[in-house]
Amino acid sequence: MQRTMLAAGAALLALTALATAQTRPSYAPGPQNITLPADWQQRFVRYATVDKADRKIIRHMYVNPESFAAIRSGQPAPHGTLLIMADTRARLDPQGNPLLDTAGRFIPEPGWIAIGTQQKEAGWGEGYGPEQRNGEWEYAAFTGSGERRNIPLNSCFGCHLQARAGQDFNFTYWDYAQARR
Repeated sequence: MQRTMLAAGAALLALTALATAQTRPSYAPGPQNITLPADWQQRFVRYATVDKADRKIIRHMYVNPESFAAIRSGQPAPHGTLLIMADTRARLDPQGNPLLDTAGRFIPEPGWIAIGTQQKEAGWGEGYGPEQRNGEWEYAAFTGSGERRNIPLNSCFGCHLQARAGQDFNFTYWDYAQARR
């Protein structure tokens, strides 16, 4: 009886693994792997805001709450991490200079002008050469309204590869984890 139960359990595990493998699409490198969640503005955690004087924009950095809870100092981000970089224009004075709030930060104009994403999943990154591979990260770009932009992402790969290979290929999230966790 015990053998029958063990055999039935093993068969069930094998069928579950097979069904999971069949429902999971095979990985092919590219931005199509990333979907911008419709509820990201309500659900994700904003962990940093950066004024970009050279572009007169404000960059808002978000992460999915599961990864926010799991990140630890000195550790790579867990699989399933989705980072979102949402840009707004800075409000400008008549001379074209960004207006500042009482804390000395840029004042944002309403609405997003561009959204960039960086997502990490097990096995992602395979298929890229060493001049581009960023561990298990992929990148995607979206308009301010969330529509996918089909633009080259080589600059994302290049910048993250050159500047942050030792910090899990990310900037502000790695820095946040070191300072806060």
